[in-house]
Amino acid sequence: MKSPLIRYAGPLIGLALFIAALWVLHQALAEYRYQDVSAYLDRLPPTQLLAALLVTALSYLVVTGYDWLALRYIRRPLPWPKVGFAALLSYAFSNSVGLSVLTSSSLRYRLYSSWGLGAVEIAKIVVFTTLTLWLGILTVGGGVLTLDPLDLGALPWLALDSRLLGLLLLLLPVSYVLLGVLRRRPLVWRSWELPMVRPRLALPQLAVGALDWVMAGAVLATLLPLNDGVGFGLMLGVFLIAQIAGLLSHIPGGLGVFESVTLLLLQDRLPAADLLGALLVYRLIYYLLPLALAAITLGLYELRRQKARLLWLPRLMEPWASALLPHIFALLALISGAVLLFSAVTPAVEARLEWLEELIPLSVLEASHFISSLMGMGLVLLARGLQRRLDAAWLLTVILLGAGIIASLLKGVDYEEALILSILLAGLLPSRSQFYRRASLFSESFTPGWLTAIAVILSCSIWLGFFSYKNIDYAASLWWQFSFSDEGQASRFLRAVVGAMGVALFFAVAKLLRPAPFEPALPSPAEIEEARIIAAGFPRGYAHLALLGDKALLFNAQRDAFLMYGVEGRTWVAMGDPVARSEEDRRELAWAFRELCERHGGRPAFYQVHPDHLGLYVEMGLPLLKCGEEARVALAEFSLEGKARKTLRNTINRLERDGYRFEIVAAAAVPALLPQLRVVSDAWLGGKTVREKGFSLGFYSENYLCAGPVALVRRDEAVAAFANLWRGGGKELSVDLMRYLPDSPNGLMDYLFLQIMCWGREQGYEWFNLGMAPLAGLQNRNLAPLWNRFGALVFGRGETFYNFRGLHQYKEKFDPHWDARYLAAPGGLALPRVLADLTTLIAGGLRGAISK
Repeated sequence: MKSPLIRYAGPLIGLALFIAALWVLHQALAEYRYQDVSAYLDRLPPTQLLAALLVTALSYLVVTGYDWLALRYIRRPLPWPKVGFAALLSYAFSNSVGLSVLTSSSLRYRLYSSWGLGAVEIAKIVVFTTLTLWLGILTVGGGVLTLDPLDLGALPWLALDSRLLGLLLLLLPVSYVLLGVLRRRPLVWRSWELPMVRPRLALPQLAVGALDWVMAGAVLATLLPLNDGVGFGLMLGVFLIAQIAGLLSHIPGGLGVFESVTLLLLQDRLPAADLLGALLVYRLIYYLLPLALAAITLGLYELRRQKARLLWLPRLMEPWASALLPHIFALLALISGAVLLFSAVTPAVEARLEWLEELIPLSVLEASHFISSLMGMGLVLLARGLQRRLDAAWLLTVILLGAGIIASLLKGVDYEEALILSILLAGLLPSRSQFYRRASLFSESFTPGWLTAIAVILSCSIWLGFFSYKNIDYAASLWWQFSFSDEGQASRFLRAVVGAMGVALFFAVAKLLRPAPFEPALPSPAEIEEARIIAAGFPRGYAHLALLGDKALLFNAQRDAFLMYGVEGRTWVAMGDPVARSEEDRRELAWAFRELCERHGGRPAFYQVHPDHLGLYVEMGLPLLKCGEEARVALAEFSLEGKARKTLRNTINRLERDGYRFEIVAAAAVPALLPQLRVVSDAWLGGKTVREKGFSLGFYSENYLCAGPVALVRRDEAVAAFANLWRGGGKELSVDLMRYLPDSPNGLMDYLFLQIMCWGREQGYEWFNLGMAPLAGLQNRNLAPLWNRFGALVFGRGETFYNFRGLHQYKEKFDPHWDARYLAAPGGLALPRVLADLTTLIAGGLRGAISK
């Protein structure tokens, strides 16, 4: 697990850079006031705004080329509507959060996995699109700085000549193209292979990336004040250097860093207040507007889903829209909260304030202003709960949005802020079904990134307030001034900041006062007994694996459902779906397990999950891999009659003539048999030269065997074979631990299975579960995902390690129904580590993983 220092180092560095950027902004704007920035926004012509909107639309059209080229790189082309949706949604989201690999990759995994692409293929798409982004900015930046040199003296940390810097930047894309020409072998990193990008694809890659950045720079250019001294080449060079600085800072969206670098390089040519105003509008149009449109689109999809014929939206959205809604609404709630806070610390429009002075009492305005700051901080904190699908977070967010809309109008007729909040509210209301988790808001863990985002918003609010009221003479008496004057507005700013910080402090204290988080540990005998009672009423037999005692147990609040899991390295693996009768309890346990993993820096994985519950894991952002098929015999259809069953009948008759007989021993009588069962088990292990396994497979344990009935095959009075029985809620019968003497005759285990099935049918059971056939059902086709092709290859030719095909053929003789089982786990570079850790868990340790 990662140490706290490593987890917090990156966010803390980003926060420090943001504070440094605020200091730079403060110095650059020393001679200006907030009203100067506001005045430029008022003067901005509608034609410039329309031009910026048009160029933004063209820019987002260009970014679809990133994914279009990436799919040709991996030779898995998809229809353009799907490619366009994936690219536009990924960039609308990642541009606002930050142009990071992690942000875009998580979205692409959700989208492309629903369209049949494997984890490795999606990882290659992410690598390709990330390269395209950087190659584009390096190509354009290098070309502009070389052909139109820029004075970089305002950046003391960049002590390079502009033309030299441009040549250095160009060196990287040129080397990239040459590498594709000269090197034929793929790049290899550990077990990963990346084919080289040939010039016929690399050159369009450079062109698309470069055009994207030129268009993004053109959006800002249309918003700048007209000035003969600032040509497009100069502005583009400044824009690209500022963007590179923002990308390297790892601050969401490069917030603060991008603005401060731009101001430093252009403050001698353009008024700093006008420049800052243009940058603010650029943020709104290029980042926030596409995000809002994405949220509205998904909200309309949810409304269409609930009222089938009310609206029409492309069907290709259906597999993944519900998985993305909480994340987009969480980001919009964070932004909406920030908007309310920023509005609370800046002056109201004077004309609107004068109008309000005639309509409402001062007390109403004061209360509305203070409430808006509380609502803003509340939305910032609730955003995390929305991301985690908490029903309480949804309800409180709806309430806070409604209150925020009213407060915005009453404190200064701020209809702009009210419109932003209304858009989020309109999207949230029809999406109620997406927020179903009934967990405490204070139980949610905040990652270092979330804590940094909250700190950035608070820091920005405080700086913005002091910048807005820099001409005020601050004194202790200012706290208690209530008026419509400038001093009254400054007083409201101070109280708003204190109110917001008070909400954050209350939330932090409430979390600290909660009981210490659960620490994973093996279950006690009392907990195993609780699990036994729950498993006895559960319709599927795998729940009895909890009785082994080798997995930690996570119970729900009512302790009538549980999830079992093991930990190996940083991988936390849940065995099967949560053992719960209701869908609500199943979802809550799965999310609680994921949060437990995050709290300890682990990777969550769910092994052998049922197809009926795949939507839950998609919502959690976990890619799905088929890991095999489970064989189940319908006992009502099972019979030993007929020509097809002649061989099975002969097996029973032959063994019974030789003196073998079948017997079911009740749990109460098992302890007396343990010495004989131990002899059979030890002989079986010695004859097979294998180690005991675990986790998903039973091992010899006296407590485990005594927990339920045991099926025996005797010869005379001696035990020749045995198997413990799982009874799933009176519906499913299954075996787990099966052992027999090495000198037993052929067909002994067939005899045992057949007799158990006949007995189970007589007892009224519906199904007999023969267990998993690992890797069965995977397709080895040219267009199949890499994992499927690899698994199919191992299934067919992996007899050296495990008889996969033989196990499948053995179970097939009983004519079972085959049901797919899946592994839900992080994809990309984390997947090989997850698979290795899972193998170690099942094998009972590293030694078992590399031997039989």
